[in-house]
Amino acid sequence: MSKVQGGMKCVKYLLFVFNFILWLCGSFVLAVGLWLRVDPETVQLLAGEEAPGTFFIAVYILIGAGGGMTLVGFFGCCGVVKESQCLLASFFACLLVIVGAEVAAGVFGFMSKDKIIEDVQKFYSESISEGSENANQTAIAAIYHTVLNCCGDSVTNPSLCPDEDLKNCLNAITDFFNEKLYIIGYVGIGVAGVMVIGMIFSMVLCCAIRNNREVI
Repeated sequence: MSKVQGGMKCVKYLLFVFNFILWLCGSFVLAVGLWLRVDPETVQLLAGEEAPGTFFIAVYILIGAGGGMTLVGFFGCCGVVKESQCLLASFFACLLVIVGAEVAAGVFGFMSKDKIIEDVQKFYSESISEGSENANQTAIAAIYHTVLNCCGDSVTNPSLCPDEDLKNCLNAITDFFNEKLYIIGYVGIGVAGVMVIGMIFSMVLCCAIRNNREVI
């Protein structure tokens, strides 16, 4: 026999539906994280031992949070079906941790945006500086020119960039990473907001089960 009656049954079913949506959201976040990590253009731009890796920190947080959401969504469904107070309390605690990770990824993406872009711009500028004549740095510059369809930094160098119509690479880097970092920020904070609703539902249902046990 169900431990919850009346309006709490509605909360129970809503929480079950929410957990299914959570599982779908987790799959989406995981997919976005993996796409950002294996995106050929991003990987090429940040290849090399000296390339800045700050961007991937937020990506790894997003991947971890997405994977956790898919697992928590599944076990949350089990807790709702069984009406287990212990499972629902664990579900709430897991959501709290994942919300923290999602917000951390989002805030990191927004707060570190300028620093990440600055590091990548510096990495590119060093590859085209006058003192950089080795093949590795030349190859790095060529990758940026090909992927971003740009050439040169703030100082125009006719020998490096004979085509004056190409975009400045520093501006191209800013545009490219702004887009990626905004995706991380909006996905992380947006999904965290949805998960707060699930935390409220789980706590209400958990309290209802406890109160029914005390009455019995």
